[in-house]
Amino acid sequence: MMRTRWLLLWFEAPLQSWGADSKFGRRDTMDFPTKSGVLGLLCAALGASGEQRELLAEMAPLRQTVISYVRSDKKNGENVKRERETTLMDFHMVGSGYDDSDPWQSLMIPKTAAGKKPNGPGTKMTYRYYLQDARFAVILEVPEKRVDTFAEALLNPEFDIYLGRKNCVPTDFVFRDGNIFNTEEEAIAAIAKLLDEKKKLNQDFDLVEDFRVVSGEAEGEILTLNDVPIQFGPVKQYRDRRVTIPPHE
Repeated sequence: MMRTRWLLLWFEAPLQSWGADSKFGRRDTMDFPTKSGVLGLLCAALGASGEQRELLAEMAPLRQTVISYVRSDKKNGENVKRERETTLMDFHMVGSGYDDSDPWQSLMIPKTAAGKKPNGPGTKMTYRYYLQDARFAVILEVPEKRVDTFAEALLNPEFDIYLGRKNCVPTDFVFRDGNIFNTEEEAIAAIAKLLDEKKKLNQDFDLVEDFRVVSGEAEGEILTLNDVPIQFGPVKQYRDRRVTIPPHE
């Protein structure tokens, strides 16, 4: 049986985007970090490009718990949780306004699958969605033999790391030195210290990687996500997992 440890990560930025089934024209975001997004961030920190099938196979069965936080305001001496910010939609036109007779500008115009000039102007419209002002604690189970390598990479990343897309730059440390734990419960307990630094944050919801059943009924909302990466690189492959959003007052 594989021995494992737990890393506590913190994702905070003006914009985050965690797609699970997006296509080129419409790039949605989930309300929380996906497993593929978190492992993609980890691979970037490691400088691990290409398919990475062996690493992903090790990480696939391991747990990832996400806890979402929102700002709170003082009302009558008490902290009152704010509503989550609405999702931002960013409209893009790709390949618009270029002169296809200019060799350099022609490179900016989308081509057909065969690499030829498109019929018409070649402009593509995309709709890109982002979470605004979001904050997440991510508790990631990792193989014990790799924990020190992962921690060092997160502290000194080989490639730039970002929260879903390259324009989603973190505004706080993704990983703090020493945030390695023997159990998931220890990692969750350590979030309190991090929240003391942040001030005025309330828990919004959490997402756990299992299917909880109480008295014959599902406890909370059950989701099936196609976000467990089997292979990165030019031809990506994923499989499903089931997660639970437990009831939270």
